[in-house]
Amino acid sequence: MGTVHEIEIRTRSLSRMAGIIGEDLTTELAGPMSAAALEALGTQAVFNVNSTGAGGGVAEMLRVVLGYARDAGVDARWLVIDGTPPFFEVTKRIHNHLYGTAGDGGPLGPDEHAVYEAAQEHNAPQLLTFVRPGDVVILHDPQVAGLARVMKEAGARVAWRCHVGIDEQNEHSVVAWEFLRPYLEPYVDQYVFSRAPFAPEWIPRDRLVVVPPSIDPFSPKNQHLEPHVVQGIMAHTGLTGGLDTHTHFERTDGTPGRLERSIDLISTGPRPGPDEPIITQISRWDSLKDMPGVLEAFVEGVAPTHPGHLILAGPSVAAVDDDPEGAQILADVWAQWRSLPFAMRRRVTLACLPMDDLDENAVMVNALQRHSAIVVQKSLAEGFGLTVAEAMIKSRPVVASDVGGIADQIVDGVSGLLLDDPTDLDAFAGLLTSVLDDEQLSARLGEGAYRRAVDEFLVDSHLTHWLEVILRLST
Repeated sequence: MGTVHEIEIRTRSLSRMAGIIGEDLTTELAGPMSAAALEALGTQAVFNVNSTGAGGGVAEMLRVVLGYARDAGVDARWLVIDGTPPFFEVTKRIHNHLYGTAGDGGPLGPDEHAVYEAAQEHNAPQLLTFVRPGDVVILHDPQVAGLARVMKEAGARVAWRCHVGIDEQNEHSVVAWEFLRPYLEPYVDQYVFSRAPFAPEWIPRDRLVVVPPSIDPFSPKNQHLEPHVVQGIMAHTGLTGGLDTHTHFERTDGTPGRLERSIDLISTGPRPGPDEPIITQISRWDSLKDMPGVLEAFVEGVAPTHPGHLILAGPSVAAVDDDPEGAQILADVWAQWRSLPFAMRRRVTLACLPMDDLDENAVMVNALQRHSAIVVQKSLAEGFGLTVAEAMIKSRPVVASDVGGIADQIVDGVSGLLLDDPTDLDAFAGLLTSVLDDEQLSARLGEGAYRRAVDEFLVDSHLTHWLEVILRLST
């Protein structure tokens, strides 16, 4: 097992937000609110602790929000723990249970507690070399919940941030919460959830804070790209045909970048033409994202009557340290793709995006979302689903499941279309074809999506919530 390491955080300028959210809101965020939080913190730091520095929405959000917090004057830091494969198997099982599913079907009993606690005991002494009494420690998700006791006993002010859950607890989620409860209940000062219903009943409501996730409109994943740059990136990565003459973008640190890496593709036949409509889902290779269901709905309910191409994209499975399930899910989708007739296989691409350079990874996602006729997120369960807000800020029509935080983002028929039952593939295909058939609907949904993303899901709102959490921890 390795060591705890600190992720470098680049400061991001709050002043850039003024052109989108207005001068008044920007001034309020950078002024009175930040001043109050800084006064409460004094000389103390805010440590965020999780289990991976890359891959997935949590790592992406931390990189953004902490950069803006630094600009506001907060000594914001980010630490990543390490774990063994058995540890991550246990935490993935907890993760799936919190989403109300059995996951791999394994137990969460005494042996799993022993594996879990061994990892916490390994990481705790290393964390104590960073954290001082009075510091704020924000522990993210089940992987690090077991560190709450050590942080509290060290004199830190402790918050636990949970990004996953379901609105109505079931037999699986109850098992996971009972596993986590003894690690959390005696030691956590504030609980932070993406949605209030995700919190189990034993969490005191006066210590519960709801903080919806957010996106940064200036990050490589969301920054404006001219159409010729979008086409160049799509061609360079092999996702479409055409010339890759223009692949430049702005890196996180503000320096100019140009795409160098390509994408590992599972495909056959010629690439889609620049004008061929593309339906895209971008997510981890995770059973709850239901990539197989998206593929089946496209093949059975869209492709026989409509032109277009489906792209299922996710990170390189070797690069996401805390998700042992990813490789198996990708293999299953690959087998499903191989079973298709050749004429149908040529209309579907599986894409594994490289994670060696996070800015390049992000701009690939950016271009793919901007180029897509429809962005989908057919999750069976979802904590929030940042890919939805990312597509919305790009004025893309989004078709997604009415689950978890997706329902908080999309106003059905206004800023996207919601699928009532995520397992109803016929209904899903019907929503897709309705957008493909109606250019006015597509444009209206895209416009509504952009407006809602700007109003509700940009990083200014997120940072405001976190400054309020800091103030609560300091009272």
